[in-house]
Amino acid sequence: MCVYHVTLLPERLRIKHHVVLVGNVCVPCDPSAGKTAHQTPCGAVTCSYHVNLLLKQLRTKHHVVLVSYMFVPCDPPAGTTAHQTPCGAEMLSTSVYCPVCCQFEAVVQEGNEALVHHMEVFHCVAPPEQNIPEYKGPCFAPQRPETTQVCKRVLAAWAMGAPPFVYPEEAGLPIGGPDFNSYVMLEIHYNNPEKKSDWVDSTGVRLYISPTLRKYDGGVIELGLEYTDKMAIPPHQPQFTLTGYCISECTAVGIPPEGIVIFGSQLHTHLTGIRVFTRHIRDGRELPELNRDNHYSTHFQEIRLLKREVRVLPGDALITTCWYQTTERTNITMGGYAISDEMCVNYVHYYPKVDLEVCKSSISNNALDTYFRFLREWEDQQTSSSQGISSNYQAVDWTPMRSQMLEQMYQQFPISMQCNQSSGERFPGYWEDMISSHVLFPLPPQTRECSNEETV
Repeated sequence: MCVYHVTLLPERLRIKHHVVLVGNVCVPCDPSAGKTAHQTPCGAVTCSYHVNLLLKQLRTKHHVVLVSYMFVPCDPPAGTTAHQTPCGAEMLSTSVYCPVCCQFEAVVQEGNEALVHHMEVFHCVAPPEQNIPEYKGPCFAPQRPETTQVCKRVLAAWAMGAPPFVYPEEAGLPIGGPDFNSYVMLEIHYNNPEKKSDWVDSTGVRLYISPTLRKYDGGVIELGLEYTDKMAIPPHQPQFTLTGYCISECTAVGIPPEGIVIFGSQLHTHLTGIRVFTRHIRDGRELPELNRDNHYSTHFQEIRLLKREVRVLPGDALITTCWYQTTERTNITMGGYAISDEMCVNYVHYYPKVDLEVCKSSISNNALDTYFRFLREWEDQQTSSSQGISSNYQAVDWTPMRSQMLEQMYQQFPISMQCNQSSGERFPGYWEDMISSHVLFPLPPQTRECSNEETV
């Protein structure tokens, strides 16, 4: 993880070797007239330096990604083989103005299109005066500073295949202001199945900043399933479904009485996902779906502006279901971060911004323990309370009957909820062993508009 600290430049800049020097801090910039486009950052080839808020616009060049008046650089260490290298936090000068982001897009280094799977930019939610320590490395490394765990609020999310995302005219993503902690974090998930050690990457995210405020502040909420191995998909399945719940109890505490308006959606699974959709439930009655992709591909994960904006009220439920196909897999597929693992997520973009950041579920721990005990005592499977979750799943002989039983168990057993605030903390309440949302009055099947005329 590379952490960058952005401040207003208090002194004149000196240009040297295509690098802006501020004391011992270096920032790649435009080469002077007649020079080549190649940049040579002073010091190391990786970007572990501070980045300063520049008073004029600089172009993107190799080692730096332009964010209007600021940069989001990302240079993972040469030869990295880490599954994910969260890399980037920067600090804006909040005393000057309060801009909004009106568009963002990925800038993937040429030749690394197959390496970069997806990435997210997180805001570090903390008091405005709090400094976040610099760190670069894997998300789950023991040396990662605990104080970086506040970098949870999603500002931008991108996955392979997604084009630039443009906010509607009435909303923008707020960046800055007197109460805004000025650190952000860039997290990149790499797909390196051959475990090559010679990758060098300068991928990042470009944000377009406007000084003109929009009517509403926008935000992002994560729906679907937790990133956990508690959810799994047996092998040899032509169709297997997993469902993540944003239950009414969570929206009741996380959404204000006037509700929020969802205008964009990005559906996300990994390699075995074939269909994803999110249903909208109010008082047990199903409303029109939020988003659906019946021909989902992990290689084309665009962020869709919805044809109709959807208002979600406190007490509504949002149910995200993913279909998977594992006919060519011989081992069970776990939920998790690796591209060989699976996810089921819908990143919804909305306004006005609220404190609800994550509304996702997984099967409850008690329910899963009961299931593994049943397999051991009644099915003679080699599961054990002394083994980890992944080991228990891998110990099962997945017959068609046991696979069907697992799918039904996921649908009927209690769930554990991630009903999280932007700080990463859960909203007050007890979120274990919750009942999943029930649909009492589902929508009727959609009629197909086919011609009655005979065809020859």
